[in-house]
Amino acid sequence: MNAINPEKLHHSKWTAAKPRNKEKHFLVTALERDEEENVVAVVLEAVYTRRETTLPWQDLKDDATWLMGWR
Repeated sequence: MNAINPEKLHHSKWTAAKPRNKEKHFLVTALERDEEENVVAVVLEAVYTRRETTLPWQDLKDDATWLMGWR
């Protein structure tokens, strides 16, 4: 399990463990926050296709799905 500080996720790089549609490398382009300014979700942008996906930041902890950095 990846140890993650949600406050430091902006502009971080991620690799999909099982790429789909030629989308392997991703960059966190935005953080979504609740009314108490806690990070609740991240916006990931695929480097190759520029497609954006929003998901809960806790999903990045799953080593079977996401790897830290670009590999």
